[in-house]
Amino acid sequence: MSDTNGTSAYERWRQAVDAAPPPKFPPTTISGRTIEPLYWDEQNPGEFPGQFPYTRGVHATMHRGRLWTMRQFAGFGSAQQTNERFRFLVEKGQTGLSTAFDLPTLMGLDSDDPRCLGEVGRLGVAVDTLDDMQRLFRDIDLNDISVSMTINAPAIIIMAFYLAAAEDAGFDWKNLRGTIQADILKEFHAQNEIVFPPEPSVKLVIDLIEFCTHHVPQWNTVSVSGYHIREAGATAAQELAFTLADGFHYIDKTLERGLDVDDFAPRLSFFFNAHNDFFEEIAKYRAARSLWAETLRDKYGAKNEASWKLRFHAQTAGCSLQDKQPEVNLMRVAYQAMAAVLGGCQSLHTNSMDEVLALPSEHAVTLALRTQQVLAYETGITNTVDPLGGSYFVEQSTEEMRTAAQDYFRRIEELGGMMTAIDQGFFRNEIANAAFAQQQELDVGHKIIVGVHRFVEEEHKPLDILEVDPEVEQEQIASLRQIKESRGQDEWLRSIDDVRRAAENNENLLPSLIAAARARATVGELMDAMAEVFDRHTAAVV
Repeated sequence: MSDTNGTSAYERWRQAVDAAPPPKFPPTTISGRTIEPLYWDEQNPGEFPGQFPYTRGVHATMHRGRLWTMRQFAGFGSAQQTNERFRFLVEKGQTGLSTAFDLPTLMGLDSDDPRCLGEVGRLGVAVDTLDDMQRLFRDIDLNDISVSMTINAPAIIIMAFYLAAAEDAGFDWKNLRGTIQADILKEFHAQNEIVFPPEPSVKLVIDLIEFCTHHVPQWNTVSVSGYHIREAGATAAQELAFTLADGFHYIDKTLERGLDVDDFAPRLSFFFNAHNDFFEEIAKYRAARSLWAETLRDKYGAKNEASWKLRFHAQTAGCSLQDKQPEVNLMRVAYQAMAAVLGGCQSLHTNSMDEVLALPSEHAVTLALRTQQVLAYETGITNTVDPLGGSYFVEQSTEEMRTAAQDYFRRIEELGGMMTAIDQGFFRNEIANAAFAQQQELDVGHKIIVGVHRFVEEEHKPLDILEVDPEVEQEQIASLRQIKESRGQDEWLRSIDDVRRAAENNENLLPSLIAAARARATVGELMDAMAEVFDRHTAAVV
């Protein structure tokens, strides 16, 4: 196939490869056999990597030219403790930071809220004010390292804190690289960290997209997330379909805001699960790229190739980890990570073997990171692009995954679109039915979990696990109270009023939230101010 200039697909791919920096050392097998950058059927060449619809990868050289970003999800206790873990991971060779927040922060509550007793700093880092954000990234070069933040309902507030902290530390917003998850739709489908009703919740996501498009151009404004949908029990096809449907809804709403699709679509990213079924996961990733590319070009009229390219982060499946023989989780994670890499991920988090028991220890985190490094430097899977492309099984599975997702798109549209489908409990019912069916397969012995159903060991040596000092909670609360007492009350009250007024006038909330962050307004106070306008979500019984 040739383009309008008469250049064949192969020639375009070859030009892109020749223009890319060559590998430092010519890739060879352990036996010394030279590996070509790509393999294909010369009689029926089909699609090449880096070309529409990107089934074989979004870049011509993929991991042969540049490895994926290696991230480890980190966060516990205070901002200072997590900052120490961040710097530890960077010293170990990690190339991107991924931030986990504690449950109070995820729910938009302050650490001194009575409802948060016993939860502060337990499952992630506690962030109440701009001061916490400044401590979290102290002595980290935000120009040099990309930052991911996993938070949804209060995502716009956390982003305001991050931007204020970065600017105050001397970093130009235009140079900041990273991702904030901010995918509130999947919370309604699966994860339940919800504060406001669906419509205003999505409005805040669009505020983020709009503001960052103009002011933080290298930032990925939403990480459209299938990970949590899969963790709730969805099938691979449901994860694929519901995730892309969410992404399309954000595009629709951003277009209504008046932005051009090519102005913001290149900065939308995705977050998928890497589960146990090796080939099904690879097919899922390949299908996702082609479905996104075709829809962006043919339905939304995107002209920029960057808008067509689905870039994704993968995380190994937390729900697959077992507390029995937890060291076996190392093997599960390694195979899941290999599927993500062979499927063409742009960044990857490998779960630690002890996460089913507690927050990861430094030893377990190091082993998880080493898993990625062994994949990258020892296995040879990065020597050629899309090594499974052309496999009869993989290609057929990819097509079947596409068909299943398209069927879901049709069903969602027939229900009346995303909001109606949420109101009717469509997503939750589909996921619940799938989870039940999977559990039945395990219960009757059709599926096997090693160490649980077979190959069981009665005695096991317990792992050393990380324990969060309960004093952290008291220290966080004391710090928060000191900030509340010392801040300028007039400026603080004015900033809260400005946020409330911006919400009432349907304005973009980020400018007023950044100002409020500098006035030392807290996460909980800002959520309360918005709730006065947006109301709070009450889940319907499904």
